[in-house]
Amino acid sequence: MREVIIRNEADTRDFGRKLAETLKPNTVIALIGDLGTGKTTLTKYIAEGLGIQEMITSPTFTIVCEYHSGRLPLYHFDVYRLSESRDLFEIGAEEYFYKGGVSIVEWADQAAEILPDDTLCIFMEYGEKEGERIYKCTF
Repeated sequence: MREVIIRNEADTRDFGRKLAETLKPNTVIALIGDLGTGKTTLTKYIAEGLGIQEMITSPTFTIVCEYHSGRLPLYHFDVYRLSESRDLFEIGAEEYFYKGGVSIVEWADQAAEILPDDTLCIFMEYGEKEGERIYKCTF
């Protein structure tokens, strides 16, 4: 597992934009971390790297937000409020995963059973210093 130290928001921006450059259609990214570790912030910078113009917000109450202005569509999920993986299946998440875009799933550990085997996982943790984060990546 690759570990990346994120010291500030500029590092988050750089990481997200560089990751976006490598993404292909039907990529699923799982973001796993405690509240406040920057899941939505990272999503915002991945979207920026994809060329998405819309403002990225957390889809906590809508479960999924769609953005179509970039080089690939972005499907942004927040599954925090779902009680089980089956709920994500019932809203058609698998269709999104293979719709030709990039799917980012926040709180993905709550829906791990439904995610494709080739999902890119980023485990996000607080670092030792103020504002620091540690990303543990499976890719």
